[in-house]
Amino acid sequence: MEKEQAMNVIKWLKRIAAVSTIGVWMYVMLIFLRDPAPFSELVPYCMGSTMLIFGILSGIYKGLEYWEAHYDEKGKDEEKIR
Repeated sequence: MEKEQAMNVIKWLKRIAAVSTIGVWMYVMLIFLRDPAPFSELVPYCMGSTMLIFGILSGIYKGLEYWEAHYDEKGKDEEKIR
């Protein structure tokens, strides 16, 4: 039961992380689009912020996948014992 709960929590954390990351990215892009400077001058900032935001999401996602693999391995070990 504990394994199922942990897998459910991990699944929902992945979803929440993805949705919140896209929300933050859209907010940042909105800030850049409201800026009076020409967009061609803002491109490096847009690219940099996009890379940073989605890089952080990738790190969070990889951490959650590591956690998920840990629980999978733990569940397999428990099945071997039985």
